[in-house]
Formats: sequence, C-alpha cells, structure tokens
Amino acid sequence: MPPAPTPVLVHADESCLGNDRTKPSPGGNAALIEAPAGDSLARWDLFEHSPQTTNNRMALAGAIATLEWIRRQWQHAQVTYVSDSEYLVKGMNEWLPGWKARGWKRKGGPIENLELWQKLDQAATAHTIRWRWVRGHDGHPKNEYANDLAQRAAAQQARSNGLVPSEFDAWLSRERAHGRYTDYDPDRDLHERT
Repeated sequence: MPPAPTPVLVHADESCLGNDRTKPSPGGNAALIEAPAGDSLARWDLFEHSPQTTNNRMALAGAIATLEWIRRQWQHAQVTYVSDSEYLVKGMNEWLPGWKARGWKRKGGPIENLELWQKLDQAATAHTIRWRWVRGHDGHPKNEYANDLAQRAAAQQARSNGLVPSEFDAWLSRERAHGRYTDYDPDRDLHERT
C-alpha cells in the first residue's frame, strides 16, 4: 500500500506593475508553502518574475511552478491551493473540464493563455488538489504575505530559484509590532489542508 500523500497548504498571489501586454509590465508571483516536518511544520517561499506579463499569466505561471516544486519534494501531495485569483480558481474548478472535453476549445472563442492552462493541467495531475479562493487585500495574513513577496519579485525582478526557507514568521512579527494580526494563529490555517 503506497504511503498517504503529504498534506501541503499553499497561499499564492501575483502582481503585475502595469498589467498591459503593450507596454512594460513587469510581474511577479509568490507562494507560501507549508507542510508537516516530523512533529512540527515547515514553511517555504517560492517566487519568480517576468519582465513583461499580466496578472492572469503570473497567476497561472505561479501555480505551475509551485506544483512542479511540490512534486520534486513529495512526488504526490494532497494540496490545498489558496489564491485570490478568481481567474485561476474558477478556471481550475469550473472551466478546465469543459475546455478539455471540447478539445481545448471554449464556446466563446479561443482560450486566452492556452499554453499556460495546458501546462498547469499537466502539473496538477501529480497531486490531489483543492483550489480555494480568498478575497484579496482583505486582511488574510498569508495572502497579504504572498502579495508582498509577489510585489517585491515584480519590482526587483527577483526569483527564489526553488523553495527557500520562509520569512513569514519574521514578516508576521513585524506586522504584530505595528498592531496587526495580534490574535492570529498562523498554524490554525493548517486545518485547511484536511
């Protein structure tokens, strides 16, 4: 009997400074990835950039990169992927099955970002994934942290080159020093994995 898949919780966000394919629009995406590590919990960050992109392209590219890095770590995981991109979450939960059934076509014309949707569909097959939407800029600490990482990746055109130890705990301490998230338990969210 194969071992149970590792539960992994992802909070992801994207940023695009311009969000326009016709003029300079640097972008970034980021993910806070959490998983059990023995009797405790491990957190990693993943972020990347693009010199010319859109928010939607960065959301898709970020999900692809995140799922591929998770596969490298655990082969098969039980992923809860939380994003404030309705485009990404609705696409994976609602639109993708119909597109595939129609031979990667949609009723209203061509699928925008088709090559990224196809890569994401392929990356998702390695895992059991629950796609969840969270309202952006609504005070959810892990979404705000992923947003900060994505904005920094876009502005600095920086990438992590894989999973790196997360700076979330230090970020949360700085936020608490300013009176924000003082009652927030960052480990409570891990129940979203089940």
